[in-house]
Amino acid sequence: MSKWLILMFWMISIMIIVGGLTRLTDSGLSITKWQLFSGIIPPFNESQWIDYFNLYKKIPEFKLQNYSMSLNEFKIIFWWEWIHRFFGRLIGISFLLPLIYFSVKLGIFKLLNLYFIFSLICIQGFIGWYMVSSGLVDRVDVSHYRLAVHLIVAFFILSLIFWNYLKLKNIDLTGDKINYYYPLILLFLIYVQISIGAFVSGMDAGKIYNSWPLMGSTYFPDDNTVYNLFKLSAFNDPSIVQFIHRNLAYGILFFYLIVLYKVYKKKIINLYYPILLIGLLLFIQIILGILTLLYGAQIALASMHQISSIFLVSSCIYFLFKNTKSNLPL
Repeated sequence: MSKWLILMFWMISIMIIVGGLTRLTDSGLSITKWQLFSGIIPPFNESQWIDYFNLYKKIPEFKLQNYSMSLNEFKIIFWWEWIHRFFGRLIGISFLLPLIYFSVKLGIFKLLNLYFIFSLICIQGFIGWYMVSSGLVDRVDVSHYRLAVHLIVAFFILSLIFWNYLKLKNIDLTGDKINYYYPLILLFLIYVQISIGAFVSGMDAGKIYNSWPLMGSTYFPDDNTVYNLFKLSAFNDPSIVQFIHRNLAYGILFFYLIVLYKVYKKKIINLYYPILLIGLLLFIQIILGILTLLYGAQIALASMHQISSIFLVSSCIYFLFKNTKSNLPL
């Protein structure tokens, strides 16, 4: 079972990466219908391609932004979205069939946690369409709120799969611990940062204020006021969202140093490796974030920034797991 779960972990990771590239290449609205079953088969002839292209021509993204797009250019963005959807279906099947096998072998009641994960995978498909549908009327992009929900659910599924994988590996959990809330808060802050990162991506906020450590010539964006930071509308403002994303990263680094101090002060040797691993990955994540800003959210760098977040979350899950006194039923 552990081999199956780690396979699912990597499949979900690839799905997150492909989803990020789909967003970065503005491909997410190229398929304008749900097509749960018929969408498995891509267009095979020119007539079918033209039908898909004509449907795309009806949405605001084409009318207002991509009105000069050719059929060949459309095919490029279509394939990104088709691969994303196809891989989602593949993940569902790859999770369900072994789950049925292990249910027969071990009993359903012993695998309720895995059935919960499967239900999230199914729900995630509907969330994905709910997100896409927001970009088909009155706007040229999907809602950044729905994008954030779609992304954070993917990371939650990834985390649950990795946690269940760790439970099967008979990892030594003996030794001293720090307060359970420290690794939990660290993980929560990173989840929040991922959500704000989705806001940045959804509003293309990474393409403005491409300087660091200042935002242009000032620390706070000069096209805004500090007062606006405390309004709910702040999450609809690209410059403020980028400001929040930057400063939350500093806050996470500061909190990490507190946790690092706690571990070393108490000389909890069994936590040295996971906490240092988090530090390394956090450093890489921050550097990639700075480079992504400086280079105007160039696709390769932005994708690497997202990939590193997968490893960072996984290391936090491992740290949280190592700090437990027993295998929690998650």
